[in-house]
Parts: sequence; C-alpha cells; structure tokens
Amino acid sequence: MKDLTHGSVAKHIVYMAIPIAIGMLVQTVYYLIDLYFVGQLGKTALAGVNAAGNLTFFVIGLTQILGVGTVALISLAVGRKDRVASNLIFNQAIGIAAFLGVVTLIAGYYWADDYLKAISSDPGTIEAGKTFLYWFIPNLAMQFALVAMGSALRGTGIVKPTMVVQLISIIINIILSPILIAGWLTGKPMGVAGAGLASSIAILVAVIMMWHYFHQLERYVGVSSKHIRPDFKVWKKIIAIGFPAGGEFLLMFFYTAVVYWLIQNFGTSAQAGYGLGSRVMQAIFVPALALAFALPAVVGQNFGAKLRQRVTDSFKIAVLMISVLMGLLTLLSIWNAEFFLTAFTDDPEVLSIGVTFLQLIAFNYIPSGIVFTCSGFLQGLGNAWPAFYSMASRMILFILPAVWMSKQGSFKLEHVWYLSIVMVIVQSLISLWLVKREMDKKLIF
Repeated sequence: MKDLTHGSVAKHIVYMAIPIAIGMLVQTVYYLIDLYFVGQLGKTALAGVNAAGNLTFFVIGLTQILGVGTVALISLAVGRKDRVASNLIFNQAIGIAAFLGVVTLIAGYYWADDYLKAISSDPGTIEAGKTFLYWFIPNLAMQFALVAMGSALRGTGIVKPTMVVQLISIIINIILSPILIAGWLTGKPMGVAGAGLASSIAILVAVIMMWHYFHQLERYVGVSSKHIRPDFKVWKKIIAIGFPAGGEFLLMFFYTAVVYWLIQNFGTSAQAGYGLGSRVMQAIFVPALALAFALPAVVGQNFGAKLRQRVTDSFKIAVLMISVLMGLLTLLSIWNAEFFLTAFTDDPEVLSIGVTFLQLIAFNYIPSGIVFTCSGFLQGLGNAWPAFYSMASRMILFILPAVWMSKQGSFKLEHVWYLSIVMVIVQSLISLWLVKREMDKKLIF
C-alpha cells in the first residue's frame, strides 16, 4: 500500500500516471500494429473490424463500473486504514467479474450478427466484423477479471504489477498478430480472425499472471474463501459508485454506434476512414487518460483522510497538466494529421476521410481532457453520477440534431464532426459546473 495523503500532490499524480501511461502506450502500440495488418487486408476488413471493435466500448463501460467502484471503495478504506473492508471489496469484485464474464460470452455470440447489421449495410463489412468478433469475444469476457485485480491494486496505490502484466500480455499480442493475421512463419494467414484470436490468447496469459501475483506476492488484499461468497450489499455499493463512470463508456458505445449508423450511406470508405481516425484519436488521448485514471486514487485517499486542500489541489493540477498536453497534441493533429494515418492505409478515399476527421476533431482535445479530469475527480469523491449526467447531456444534444441533419438533402459527412466539436465543448462546461457543485457539497469536514 502507498500512502498518497502526504508529499507533493503533483508528484503523486505523475507517479501513478507514469506506469498507467506506459501500460496504455504499449496497449496502443498493440492496437496500432493490429490496425496496420488489418489495414493491409483492405478497406472492407478495416471497416468491419473497427465497427465490431466498437463493442469494446460497451465492455469497457461494464469494466469501468466494476473498476471504478472497486478503486473508489478500496482507496477510501485504505484512507481509513481499514484492511478488512479492503479485502471484502476485492473479493466481491472478483465475484462480479466472474458473473459479467459469463454474461459477455453468452450475449456476445448471440447478438453479434444483429449488432453489425444494425450499423452497416455492406455485406462484406458485416461478414468481416462477425468473423473478427467470434474470435475476439473471449478477450472481452476475460477483461473483467483483469480489471478487478488491477483496480484493487490501484486502490491501494500500487500500479507497477498491473503495468508489468499488461506489458508482457501486449508483447505476446504484438508477436502473435502478424503470425495469425498475415501468416508470418506459418504461411497460413487467418485474416481478421487472427486479430481476434491473438487478443484472446494475450488476455488469457495476463489473467493467469495476475491471479498468480495475488496468490503468491500480494499481502494487503487477497482471495479469501470467507469474503468471496456473494454479498449483494457490497455488489450494490460497487455498482452504485461505478455505474455512472461505466455509464459514460456505455453511452460512448451508443454514441459511436449512432455515428456508424449516420454515415453508413456514405459507403465503406467513410466507415473505414472514421474507424481508422477514431482508433488513432484514442491513441492520441493516452497521456490525458493516464493522468485522469491516476486521479481517483489520489483524490480518494485524501478525501478519505479529510484533507480538503489536497483534494482541490489534485483537481487543479490535473486540469493544468492535461490541458497543456492536449493543447500540444491539438496543434500536431491540425498541422500534420496525415502523419498519423498513412502507415495503416494507402486507399486515398479512406485516407482523405480520416485526415479530415482528425483535423476537425482535434478541436475537441482540450475540452475532452477537461471532461476526463472531471470524471476522474468525481470518481475519487465516490460519486460519479454527475459525470454520467454530463455525458448523457452530450448524447441527447448530439443525437437529436444529428438524426435531423441526416434527413436533409444537403447532409455531408463533415456536419457530424462539426456537431461533435460543439457538443464536447458544451459537455466540458457542464462537467466543470458539476465538479464545482460537488466540491461545495462534499468538501466540508
């Protein structure tokens, strides 16, 4: 356990963020390598895999419910020096992870085809997406166990073991991707199926390694037959705290699905270009996300210790750091968006759409960074509902006019990106207001 209630707040945020960022960067490298080999299969494969990959947002939403609730409750218990409560929460999180993993397997295979047909009208795109998903769904199901264990460690202020496991897992994935997708060494390329299988094998290795760590090395929290039996009161607490944050990603899944549905009439190139640009944008967001993900543990421990000034300082410092980072990345994306995309496709139409998307959506970077910071801060206070309300407002304000615009004869692809820019700026202002309101209510000791 690492005590985050003393010493420099900025150093604690950076200390927590660096291993998270390394893990995310390595994960991003894997995604990009995967994207590179899928891109060589053509724009139909690229569109199909990216459309199917949007389901990752749905699973991330569920893992966030589990992860955020676990981090928040364990970090608060650690701040109170309550080890018994920490162990109970961890074991209940493992139980929730097992339940959600089984549900994901069943639902994923049952509804994969219906989901793809809802967001694409191209048979080739649908088939590629379905093939990928059938091999990728085990990866999604095993994410829950990995998140439960990693979140428990993060709540106690420990992040390095998770980072090491992620690193090894992703290296395995990187090695397997060209072998399974392109048939390197074997001479038997599996195409998009190989991309899904490589991911599933890698996550299996990660789960086994983390389970071994908790059994052999972890001393503060661990698996206990006494605490692992379902305690639905604890389940309810974890879900109640985590649902708003996870709900943000669930809404993001529906948001992205709506965008795919809106642009499907522009053809496979439009969906491929948008999917490619979105993946690259996610990679660009890594530094800001790492800082935002580091924030809940720092805020949670200091809030649990009733240190008001350190809590407010955490928010201010994180906003400044993230805004500076995202400002620099905004300039880079506007100046040379093509640099980020040319390695993944040589299709001029796909490339043109992806470049336009990145250059325009770059104006979202700083507002998005502020939204991430507000969300992480609210998680640390143990109430992520305001962040959920903020994302819900963006969804409503975006979808209604977007659907209306799509029915107009003058509707263009760029209109979707312009509307998105405006809505993210509005969301960032709403998030800041909600954080101020929550500070006024909770930081009175």
